Amino acid sequence: MATGKLTTHVLDTATGKPAAGLHVDLYRIEGPERTHITSKVTNSDGRLDQPLLDGASMARGVYEIVFHVGHYLRLQPIDLPDPAFLDDIPLRFGIADADSHYHVPLLVSPFGYATYRGS
Repeated sequence: MATGKLTTHVLDTATGKPAAGLHVDLYRIEGPERTHITSKVTNSDGRLDQPLLDGASMARGVYEIVFHVGHYLRLQPIDLPDPAFLDDIPLRFGIADADSHYHVPLLVSPFGYATYRGS
């Protein structure tokens, strides 16, 4: 059984605070197929209460996290254009070692985002 895990963390760089209440979907990508694995919502610290993958569910392969940023931003007390510049942000990445910790954070504002492999 794999010992790694997949986690995420979302920070709102416009406010300098965690992005609480942001919906996240995880998919496994196999060729043209995109299979939904789980849906979660960030907590008050911008993190998920449980890993997206761990234990037996952690496997090598290609995955996609979809961050529903548009929904989150529309709930904030800010003036957004209509339509907003950002909506759903899909991040596709590979897990090569199922025994490692893959942390995929998102830094987001109404007009841009960044990600990286964290620790």
